[in-house]
This record gives sequence, structure tokens and C-alpha cells, in this order.
Amino acid sequence: MDGKIKHVAADGSVVILDAHPTIKNHATLALRQWTTMDSGGQNRGDSTVLLHVSHSNLARHFHELRLDLHMTVGALKDKLRSHTGTGSAHAYLTLLDDSNQPIADMDDDSRMLGYYSPYDGCTVHITDLDPYSLAANGGLDNVNLVEKYEISEEDYMKRNDNFRKFKEMKQKKDPTWSISKEMKMREYARLKKLDPSWEPPPEPVKVVIDDPEHQKEEADAIVVGMRCQVKIGKRRGEVKYVGRVEGVGLGFWVGVQYDEPVGRNDGKAKGTAYFECPPGYGAFVRPRSLRVGDFPERGLDSEPSDDEEDDDEGGDGGGGGGGGAEEAGGGQSARTGGAAEERVE
Repeated sequence: MDGKIKHVAADGSVVILDAHPTIKNHATLALRQWTTMDSGGQNRGDSTVLLHVSHSNLARHFHELRLDLHMTVGALKDKLRSHTGTGSAHAYLTLLDDSNQPIADMDDDSRMLGYYSPYDGCTVHITDLDPYSLAANGGLDNVNLVEKYEISEEDYMKRNDNFRKFKEMKQKKDPTWSISKEMKMREYARLKKLDPSWEPPPEPVKVVIDDPEHQKEEADAIVVGMRCQVKIGKRRGEVKYVGRVEGVGLGFWVGVQYDEPVGRNDGKAKGTAYFECPPGYGAFVRPRSLRVGDFPERGLDSEPSDDEEDDDEGGDGGGGGGGGAEEAGGGQSARTGGAAEERVE
């Protein structure tokens, strides 16, 4: 409270006293010195000063640049060019105090920075005198103002170095080629070069699911409205749908509305609505990949219990079975072992 000092007496009572103006001034000064003092967290030379930098055409400010008092104003302009893009010939520098009030015009490129007596917390303001500056009118702050390079489809295809031709060339040699596969192979080559004995991990084996009754028995034990918990991730929710999902994979699926937005959809798969829920709360999960039963919604501070941590090993909950969590997605294959996931976009 303004002009007051809180004093706690020996008996625990609190007394509010009027502060003398001198005490208030000393307290304010002490607080300012404490908040602005050098913590010693960074080593610095005696001739180093920490200055902020602002620019006439940029909304962004650069804070606490470490500058040497012995550098010339011309050298300072060269250094600031890499931060702001303003060339030395078009940069006019003004030194501002810690209240952004002008101290001096730094208009002599031959003088050292220390001549203007800057101190920690001062600001060097750059006025860009270039009428053709890219930063003028917000050109470097708002990319929408910058003219974009555009090329027609015809001209693009005439180029020999375009990505489409590169992709076609790669897929002629390997029909399964993709950019992610290319990057993985390059990373493998790099690791092999570092260690000739290194071997890439085995590719997961994929098993094609061709049984239209896949996991029907487990699905029959699950009823819409039951509470459930997906084994991988311990995500909880409510069963909203049990049945087949066209275009995703043969067999049976369970539509789940999660308690939190950790899902992949809003109850739709391949454009077909199977249940309704908010976007990001829905998922389609294989019956063996979840358990149904007493799984109430968790509080904000609750953590999975030790019993829940064992869910990945299988368990015997209703609708439960071994195997990792498998969420619906494109294709009819599932990786054996581990947390295979088939996603619906």
C-alpha cells in the first residue's frame, strides 16, 4: 500500500505505519539497485556495456547486446547491419537513456562508443535513411507485404532441377520411395560412415489383416456407454461405437471419445460419421487395445497408478487382450508387436 509500512510485532500482530518520505525514497532506490545489479552470471570485460537496439522501421527490439566501448561508431554500424539489415551509409544512430530520452547523436563514425558515455540499459536507436530500404513500411516485419516469386506450371516443369522430376526419377528406381525414406537412408549412411560396424535396426514386420471377423469376440463384450482406457498412453474415455469402419481395416473397431483432446478426429472416418464428439477427442481403436470397466475421468493432478502401468502387458479387463494400442487409419495392415497404430486423418 502506498506510503505505508507493514510491521509485524513480537506477539504476531500487524501494525501499519506511515512511511517517512526519506524512507520511501531509500526503499525505492534500494529496490531499483537490487533489480538492476549485475548478478555475475556472465563474465564481461571492464570495457563491455550492455545496450538495447531499436530501429525506425522494425517493431522488433534487440536487447542487451554486448558492445565494447573502444569500438568506433562506424564499427558499431557494421555490427548492427547483421541485426537490422541497414547499411552503414544509411544508418543514423542516436543514444537514448534508460527512459528512452535522447542523450546524444552519434554522428561521428570515427569516435569511439565510449565517447558518448553509454551505460547498461541505454538504447542505440537506428534511423534508416535509405528510401529504398526493405524494412520501410514494415516490409521485414510483415511478410505479406513482400512481393513473392511466382512461377507458372509450364515454366516450373521446364526446369531440370524441380522436385517433381527428382521424385519421378527416384520412384522409377524404387516405387516405394518417399522423402522420409530418403532422409532415413541418408541418416543410415551417415551413421555407417561414423561406425562401419553399425547396422540399421530391423524393419518391423507387417501382417495383413484379411479376416472380416477380426477381433469380433472381443468387440461383442464391449457396449456403447462403457468407460474405457486405452492401454498405450493410459488415455481414458467413453465407448461411443462398436463395429466395422469402412475403408480403414477389416474387422471390428471401437469408437472412443476421450476425456481430453488427445484423439485424432470428431467421430468420422474416411468421411463417414460413426459417432459425434468435439474435434480432436475421437479415435477408433481395436478392441484388444483397450480395457472397459471402472475408469472414471481423472482429475487435473492425478497420475496413472501402478496397476495402470501394467496394462501394456495385457491384463484381463473386459474387452482386454494382449498387444499394443492400435488406432484406426489408412490401410489394413498392422505391425506385429509393440504399439502399432493405424491413423485416420
